[in-house]
Amino acid sequence: MAIARAVEPISASDEEIRAALKDAFLPALLPALAQATGDLSLLRDDLRPSPRIALGVEQGGMTAEQQQAARELAFEVITAIRDGRAPSRTISIEEALMRATEWMTGTPAADDYLPLLLEELAPNDVDPRAPDWRKDPERPFFVAVIGAGMSGILAGIRLKQAGIPYVILEKNEDVGGTWFENTYPGARVDVSNAFYSYSFAQRVDWPHHYSSQEVLLDYFRSCAHEYGVVENVQFNTEVESVEWDEGRAMWQLHVRRKDGTRETIEANAVISAVGQLNRPQYPDIPGRDSFEGPAFHSARWDHSVDLTGKRVAVIGTGASAAQFVPVIAQKVGHLTIFQRTPNWFVPVPHYQDEVPAGLQWLFRHVPHYVHWYRFWLFWNTTEGLLPAASVDENWPHRDRSVSEANEQLRTLLAAYLQAQFADRPDLLEKVMPKYPPAAKRIILDNGVWAQTLKRDNVELLTDRIKEITPRGVVTADGKEREFDVIIYGTGFQASKFLTPMKVVGRNGIDLHQQWDGDARAYLGITVPNFPNFYLLYGPNTNIVVNGSIIYFSECEVQYIMGCLKMLLDNGYKAMDCKKEVHDAYNERIDKGNLQRVWGVANVNSWYKNEKGRVAQNWPFNLIEYWQQTREPNPADYHLV
Repeated sequence: MAIARAVEPISASDEEIRAALKDAFLPALLPALAQATGDLSLLRDDLRPSPRIALGVEQGGMTAEQQQAARELAFEVITAIRDGRAPSRTISIEEALMRATEWMTGTPAADDYLPLLLEELAPNDVDPRAPDWRKDPERPFFVAVIGAGMSGILAGIRLKQAGIPYVILEKNEDVGGTWFENTYPGARVDVSNAFYSYSFAQRVDWPHHYSSQEVLLDYFRSCAHEYGVVENVQFNTEVESVEWDEGRAMWQLHVRRKDGTRETIEANAVISAVGQLNRPQYPDIPGRDSFEGPAFHSARWDHSVDLTGKRVAVIGTGASAAQFVPVIAQKVGHLTIFQRTPNWFVPVPHYQDEVPAGLQWLFRHVPHYVHWYRFWLFWNTTEGLLPAASVDENWPHRDRSVSEANEQLRTLLAAYLQAQFADRPDLLEKVMPKYPPAAKRIILDNGVWAQTLKRDNVELLTDRIKEITPRGVVTADGKEREFDVIIYGTGFQASKFLTPMKVVGRNGIDLHQQWDGDARAYLGITVPNFPNFYLLYGPNTNIVVNGSIIYFSECEVQYIMGCLKMLLDNGYKAMDCKKEVHDAYNERIDKGNLQRVWGVANVNSWYKNEKGRVAQNWPFNLIEYWQQTREPNPADYHLV
């Protein structure tokens, strides 16, 4: 893979350019050409995309006539660039952003949005979020980062750019986090790669729109190497406990190596990048440990087990199962799927498709195109389906939907399932959810789920599981089904943040005792009584129907770097979040989540913790989180 750098010269023939333009995403191509030539007249009103995009609508809602005219216009400009005939007026990125944003979205870009757009667009291969300061080399200050997944690598990149010495402690033998651990068949991301990637490290050669686990692991591994992070990682090193030394204002991290040896590492600050979805959740089923055949969780896939011709049971039908079930169904002898709760699926026809060769060619040869493509995805996910997830207090049908917009979404998603299972009413009854859409995670689908359930060797059961025996599974009706292999697709212990690690803060306070099963943090980052301790992907920073978690991580790391700068610039030893600030923030978060369908619906969901509170999700739009994390407010902290 190659990070987007200077574009390649254009030497293609007219025919080759026209062929590439057939694969172009036009709403992003014209702004790229306008910026490249300085000719904003290319953004013609008659070619403007639709400001509101419905599910499944291609090319930003542009009509066939608009698309043809846009391709002809793009052809003229690209060939002019090739032949040295293109205008070369220099315009500022701000001018291009303001005009292109208005053209792409149908509304003028507000001035307060401009800095965010500049950061997300990362124009001219500049990294706007990189620290513009460096630590005084005379000031001793050391940071320990826990975890070398996506967020931990990002933290390492920023710390290095600021000249702050650091170490990353990683329990695995390689970087990548969830993309290193989850190797089940069919594993892939459900956010387009142009957005599920660092804003400053765009790729021009993603093989698929939604990349597989192997490709994503390679991406994060290459970023760790290219930015010099990997040399700061101590692999096969698990942090067992972290303790704050009040007198010295230092953290002591007690770690265990793979060989069993233990060591204590001291740091002025700790950044926890352990994530939410890294500890498998197993179902509480009697006899689960009695099964005599191979049994494993999808997040700990046992590749030594050959499923060919086997009788296989899959317990759980969440996002992971929706990906691996269609793959293994093609090789097993018989597959029985035990479903507790059906999923809503959103149609994404190109979910598993390769990025067309023409689009890849345009990314490599048209200046700024990959950045404008990312911008389009960002802009259209700042709210995403958030309006359709909002609760109308007066809506009468709360068991099936929570507002008129939510009901409209339900109608669209239900129509998709009805079309997929029109020939199998018996399956349609089982797969049609009865709860409001977006109360649980909505799964991307290109039709493969229905195709799989219709296979002769696949059975979908909704009967409650009574127990697991040495030979198989017993359902509530007393019937025992025998299996050779059991696979658990039952998700993760998302609410148990930072477990099993022990964290002890000021006055000997244990973090897990303070949380008491209900994790909370200010901005999802800082917690009272735990100075200089920062969380990435902490409580209430998960996004449900809009955006990419990498966007959130970039906001969080920018805030943390601001915290470290505040400490270093002012000679402070420690900063501790004020309880009243923390509590007021979480009160607002709780209120916001109760205005969303996932906060009021009764369906079982990993979004809620054992207290029944939504501890995972961010209830507002993406821009609001960016505004709150641009820089820390000293008044929010006790500074020592």
